[in-house]
Amino acid sequence: MTEALIFEAAINGATSKAVNPNVPRTVAEIVASARGCLEAGAAIIHNHNEEGLIHGRHASEPYREAWTQVYANCPDAVLYPTMGGGGAHTNIRERYAHIEELADAGVLRVTLIDPGSLNIAPIGSAGPPVAIDFAYQNTFADVRYMIDVCKGRNLAASVSIFEPGFLRLALAYHAAGELPPAKIQLYFGGPALMFGLPPTTASLDAYIDMLAESGLPWMVAVLGGNVAKSLAELAIERGGHVRVGLEDYAGPGTPRNEVLVKEIADMARRHGRALATPAEAATILGVPEAR
Repeated sequence: MTEALIFEAAINGATSKAVNPNVPRTVAEIVASARGCLEAGAAIIHNHNEEGLIHGRHASEPYREAWTQVYANCPDAVLYPTMGGGGAHTNIRERYAHIEELADAGVLRVTLIDPGSLNIAPIGSAGPPVAIDFAYQNTFADVRYMIDVCKGRNLAASVSIFEPGFLRLALAYHAAGELPPAKIQLYFGGPALMFGLPPTTASLDAYIDMLAESGLPWMVAVLGGNVAKSLAELAIERGGHVRVGLEDYAGPGTPRNEVLVKEIADMARRHGRALATPAEAATILGVPEAR
C-alpha cells in the first residue's frame, strides 16, 4: 500500500472534563491540542464548541478564534466543525449557518454532511440504551441543502456514515455526479454506544464491498470504543484511513489526544505506510486550496 495514511484527530466532541480531564474544551486548550496532534502526524482536526446535538444554532466565532491560531502554525491544516441535530425546534438553515459563516470568512475548506437519521444513546447499566427521547435527524431535504452549500461554497465534505442506509444515499449522489469531493467517514458503534455496525472485520468488509466501484476514500472511527484495538490495523492494511481522538475514545486511563495520534502513527509506520501531511491529505481528498 503506497498511498499515505490520512488520520483525523477528533479532539473533544461531547466528552467532558469529568470523563477525561485532558479533553480540550476552552479555545486555548483546543489550539494546544490541535497543534500537538498535527505535530504527532494528524492531518485533519475535528472539534466541537460547547453547543451539543440539541442546539440548533452553533456559534461560528469560537471556531474562527481557535482555527486562526492553528493556521498561524500550520497553514495547510484541514479543520472542520460539527453541527446540531434536526427536529421541530430547528431547521437545516439554522443548523448549517455557522458552516456558511466560516466558509465565507475563508477559514473553512471542508465540512460535514450527515446523510441520514438515527437513534443514538449510551448503554445503560442494565444493558439496553438509556431511554432518552431524542433522534439525530437529517431528512432527505436536509441532505440536499448540505450538498448544495458545499457545492456553492466550494467545500469538500466528510460524509458521516452511521448506518448502511447513509452510505446508500451518499453513493446515489456520487453516482449522479452531485457529491462534492469527499471522504467517507465510516462510524462503527463501540461497546459504550448502540448504533450501526459493530467494529468487526465482517462489518468493515460490508462497507468496503458497498464502496468498491466508487473509488471514494474511506476512514474508520469507533465511537464509544477504541479504534486502535479494533479496526485501525485492518483499515491501514486495506488502504483506508483512521480517525482517533477523545471524542470517540472509551477505554482505560485518561490519555491525551496526542498519545492516541502517536499510537496510530506508530502502527502505520510498522505497516510501511507513510503519514500524509495536511497538504497531501487535502490533495488526496480533493479539498480546495486554502484562501
